[in-house]
Amino acid sequence: MPDRAPQPVDRQLPTDEARDLISLVRDIAQREVAPKAAEEEDAGRFPRELFTLLSEAGLLGLPYDAEYGGGDQPYEVYLQVLEELAIARLTVGLGVSVHTLASYALAAYGAKEQQAEHLPAMLGGGLLGAYCLSEPASGSDAASLRTRAVRDGDDWVITGTKAWITHGGIADFYTVMARTGEEGPRGITAFLVPGDAEGLSAAVPEKKMGMKGSPTAQVHFDGVRVGDARRIGEEGQGFAIALSALDGGRLGIAACAIGLAQAALDEALRYATERRQFGKPIADFQGLRFMLADMATQIEAGRALYLSAARLRDAGRPFAKQAAMAKLHCTDTAMRVTTDAVQILGGYGYTADFPVERFMREAKVLQIVEGTNQIQRMVIARHLAGPEAR
Repeated sequence: MPDRAPQPVDRQLPTDEARDLISLVRDIAQREVAPKAAEEEDAGRFPRELFTLLSEAGLLGLPYDAEYGGGDQPYEVYLQVLEELAIARLTVGLGVSVHTLASYALAAYGAKEQQAEHLPAMLGGGLLGAYCLSEPASGSDAASLRTRAVRDGDDWVITGTKAWITHGGIADFYTVMARTGEEGPRGITAFLVPGDAEGLSAAVPEKKMGMKGSPTAQVHFDGVRVGDARRIGEEGQGFAIALSALDGGRLGIAACAIGLAQAALDEALRYATERRQFGKPIADFQGLRFMLADMATQIEAGRALYLSAARLRDAGRPFAKQAAMAKLHCTDTAMRVTTDAVQILGGYGYTADFPVERFMREAKVLQIVEGTNQIQRMVIARHLAGPEAR
């Protein structure tokens, strides 16, 4: 029944260049990403060579200036690239999102000299980045971080531990938030730390229920020395930089979540049209048809929400509330849709012979990373009703 088979997402793209870009991404995803996804996730293997390919194809710097090796693409297009990659493998889509997040501080707040020196390699030179904000004792309460940077002449000496770092131990550069002054958000400064800096090391990666191919590890800074030329922005500006980065990063998570949900829907639809019971495809039973309809509707709503927020960002308008809404809705959608996909496949859905059990395990982390969904609700409520009474 080919007319019922899953079809590529019908995307509304602003330019012919964007349409060509999506075609390129789909080709890479189908040839290089999807065929190895299940095997490499099961083995816990990170596809570093694939990120080199993505860099060579210009996909690691899409929303940044072409002057420094970026793609000059609006967020509306960049996020749909992330979604296409996440459809093929979440580790890859999320990895590109994290790299983009790690590059943001320098691209948005760095001095021209810093940008000229570092951004070309970061955006198109095969490097891979990591973003270091969370710590073992400061997750949602990020402003209480304890990692400290102490001035020593023209250098800074960084000491502390960061936690839950995607690409921890394999990144070529780390964007690090460290305390340089008073307690609270005004005492935090951002630094660009090379991955081979003396005194920088990573713990054994965490053992996770999903996304086993994406390394997540603590990163230790034992007297890591960096020059003041690697300080990004002003002293004490780091927390504001971090929050600004996270607004865009949350849209990246939202797009990846919709990609994962789309992959689950595609697999459920494929199975439901092929699996026959009581003499006909199970897709002909109303109970399953309604499930598929709800899954598709939730995905379309999530896609519209993240794209609406992206267009606000592209227009230079405030979008923090909409970014939080998109992250909240899209990741909750991914959890619901992947769970329903397992149900549609029945017993087969619970086995590793089909990818939906992996999709369900992967979806859970998206409700946690870059601000839990409880934090997103707090952010949204503050925009609606103002700060909480003290």
